[in-house]
Amino acid sequence: MDIKTLAEKYEPYIIERRRYYHTCPEPSSQEKETRAQIKKDLEALGIADIREMKNCYGLVADIHGSKPGKTVALRTDIDCLEIAEKTGLPFASTHEGLMHACGHDNHIAMLLGAAKILNEVKAELCGNVRLVVQPAEEIATGALDMLKEKALDGVDAIYGAHIWGTLNAPLVDVTPGSRMACCDKFSIEVEGATAHGSAPHLGLDAITISAAIINNLQQCVSRMNDPLNPLVLTVGTIHGGSRWNSIPGSVTMEGTVRTFEKELNTAKVMKKVVEDTAAAFNARATLNYKRLTPPVLNENEQLNRLAHNAVVKLYGEESVGHLPTMMASEDFSWFGDKTPYFFAFIGSRNEAKGLTYTNHNEHYDVDESVLKRGSAVMAQFAVDFLQEK
Repeated sequence: MDIKTLAEKYEPYIIERRRYYHTCPEPSSQEKETRAQIKKDLEALGIADIREMKNCYGLVADIHGSKPGKTVALRTDIDCLEIAEKTGLPFASTHEGLMHACGHDNHIAMLLGAAKILNEVKAELCGNVRLVVQPAEEIATGALDMLKEKALDGVDAIYGAHIWGTLNAPLVDVTPGSRMACCDKFSIEVEGATAHGSAPHLGLDAITISAAIINNLQQCVSRMNDPLNPLVLTVGTIHGGSRWNSIPGSVTMEGTVRTFEKELNTAKVMKKVVEDTAAAFNARATLNYKRLTPPVLNENEQLNRLAHNAVVKLYGEESVGHLPTMMASEDFSWFGDKTPYFFAFIGSRNEAKGLTYTNHNEHYDVDESVLKRGSAVMAQFAVDFLQEK
């Protein structure tokens, strides 16, 4: 089967679908119409084995090969961002204040392109391909919701990809190892004692205690962490006090941690720093810590090899790109709790075409010539995985 030729053949379809979905973005957990249209698109391709999730706007669809074998999954996310589009495109968002600024419209189109290719060659497939249409990636709940409804039951491996504005088109990044960091969220409650601003010694100033905690937390990064382990610790909000002339008795802070640790080792260190710093001032502080997404780690040697070889087989070694490891996150990583995975990046930057804005920008647009490559690599990965014993 000639995946590359089929991708070329279906390029107009892939681009048309991308432009359609770009016009009608829906935010996280509100993707009702997006899912309904994707279902119609799949049915139009002749794919009938479709199951909608009940607790979220996701769905799964199976393409059944003619020969028995394994099951490989291909995933797209479908939600948009609450950003007012300023691209000026003729197919710009028609939903005010909403935009596919992260590129999920492209992901939908690439999955549909891969589905069209694979459904055409299903007689040659040794096994099944499951299409995973996932909502709510931007708020890091969609993958977990899909797993709760057994979306990956019976799946032997899953492939995902993200289009990226700092990687030059038409490169495809299939780098092994650490790719995206975890996204952990924390809050800190500081309990002091109120007093008049003119008599601070009669209270326990929760703001100055919080300042000490913030400063000491950075020791977790610079002095308590292996310098070879990337770690970001950010306090993003701080709320405390009610009057300009009063000593505040309480403060609430929130922040995020980004690292590649599978275990919550940083949380353990932070807890001690937070509690001991407050205790030094005779106050009390409590850390609440939650992992929103694990890190994205391409650790499976077989899948790393298959992904790299898929790109080379289709477009040559010169098409393999490298996107530096980043501290951004992706909830695709939750699927790793169920099955081995691989995560790729598709370059969308093209300076000659003026496409230099990156994801989450109100001007973000992509070099659409890369979309057929995204579909082709996805389809080739699936075929090669199913053929390999």
